[in-house]
Amino acid sequence: MISSLLIDKLAVARGGRELFDGLSFAAEAGEAVALTGPNGSGKTSLLRVIAGLVRPAAGEVRFLGPEGVLEPEAARGSGLHLVGHQDGLKTTRTAGEELNFMARWTGGSQEAAQVAMEALQIARLAELEVRMLSAGQRRRLALARLIASPRPLWLLDEPLAPLDGGQRARFGELMAAHLRSGGLVLAAVHDPLPIPARAVELGA
Repeated sequence: MISSLLIDKLAVARGGRELFDGLSFAAEAGEAVALTGPNGSGKTSLLRVIAGLVRPAAGEVRFLGPEGVLEPEAARGSGLHLVGHQDGLKTTRTAGEELNFMARWTGGSQEAAQVAMEALQIARLAELEVRMLSAGQRRRLALARLIASPRPLWLLDEPLAPLDGGQRARFGELMAAHLRSGGLVLAAVHDPLPIPARAVELGA
């Protein structure tokens, strides 16, 4: 289980352009980190590097558990969720079918998926096709995976963007509960998170 994350002298370049260099910080269990900075500063790329989808130009990402350093592939395979800026949902499935698929794929269950739909207040949408949902409803469906198959590290790219004020507050409650249980949250944001978070600015 991931209990802390260490970013050590990380450098990332995309399309021949350096986004950042020498980035170092640590995040511990129970902590939220807000990744801030202008568009193009590398916030999304950093999340993708941590998730193992992008190779850094230099530096290292280390995952630590209670007994020491974890094998990166194992930590990524069962210890984190990445919810990107695009929701990544199959639009021809119903909301219930899509969440059940995501939950099973990542180690959850149909029962846990139902609990997650209740938590994100989308249970009444279960029989609707994803293509019929609003942007805010689709985002809540994507975020429900975090509850349906719990993992300690949440990597979130603009998670609040399409949510209204009430739903932002509700997701803030779920993030706070995740942190209280020993989880970690890294979120690329433009708007402040609805929970206390330490800011790490990229492109300063």
